[in-house]
Amino acid sequence: MKTSVKDVDQHDMVVQIAGFLKKSGKVKVPEWSDLVKLSTHKELAPIDPDWYFVRAASIARRLYFRSPTGIGALRTVYGGKHRHGVTPNHFKKCAGSSIRKALQTLEALKWVEKHADGRGRVLTKQGRKDLDRIASQLRQSTKAAAAAAATTA
Repeated sequence: MKTSVKDVDQHDMVVQIAGFLKKSGKVKVPEWSDLVKLSTHKELAPIDPDWYFVRAASIARRLYFRSPTGIGALRTVYGGKHRHGVTPNHFKKCAGSSIRKALQTLEALKWVEKHADGRGRVLTKQGRKDLDRIASQLRQSTKAAAAAAATTA
């Protein structure tokens, strides 16, 4: 039976993809990654030093389900509420530069390409194949862990 990204837990899948991107050595993290604030509604920079890999993995997973997707739509996805103290909260989009750089990184890996109509980015066959392979490895490891937990219990 073929396993796809839809068959595994989304959080575990993003962590696995991020680990794969970090381990591959092909992803170059921008030099400003330790200084950047990802949105106007955020107070601080990301705490996780590997946030760039997680963001690129999350974008790749998102493109698996919704292609084509542009930078503006992804800015809305990663946005959030901006707190104004006593005044009401308002939604703010996130910064587009980190999304743009992550998409360019995925394009360099041949996972993502620009849509033929110019309507955003789509996942390539190579990207879909790699994500399905990572999902099948994740599913096998979770089955093995579940079997080991059942035998010890």
